[in-house]
Amino acid sequence: MTSQSSRTTRKAIRFDSLEQEVFLSLWRTYDRLRMLEDELFAKYDLTPQQYNALRLLKAEHPASIPTLTLANRLVSRAPDITRLLDKLEQRSLIERERLANNRRVVRVRLTESGVALLDELSEPLKDCHSRQLGHLSSVQLKQLCELLRQARSPLEDPEGHWR
Repeated sequence: MTSQSSRTTRKAIRFDSLEQEVFLSLWRTYDRLRMLEDELFAKYDLTPQQYNALRLLKAEHPASIPTLTLANRLVSRAPDITRLLDKLEQRSLIERERLANNRRVVRVRLTESGVALLDELSEPLKDCHSRQLGHLSSVQLKQLCELLRQARSPLEDPEGHWR
């Protein structure tokens, strides 16, 4: 039988620092929460990043936004935004338009098919979020949001438009 002090000692040396313990706890939490989301998005042949792009485009709908603006607003970096958009365009969920006066700028817009898919996903996604975090109170969720915002604030552009 293991004594309390040896369990405490073992736990104390599992991490190099409190910061490492918190970081690994965030990572594990993300992994567990992401499992539920991956399961849902797989039913719709979407990745979480594709969904996020569609969600951001819906906020602008029916207008379009430049590809780089979209890329900067994504929750996680998309090193190949072009490929991500290619896949959405192949499914007719988005449209791209190259500006005549500046061929380097590509604007992206959500199609009606994209709107319909997001509408179809709305309730299942609410249920998923409830399964992920519904056990926490509103106060706890607000506290968690604020702590996470504070944790990432030194690493983000204060003028950034993440939402």
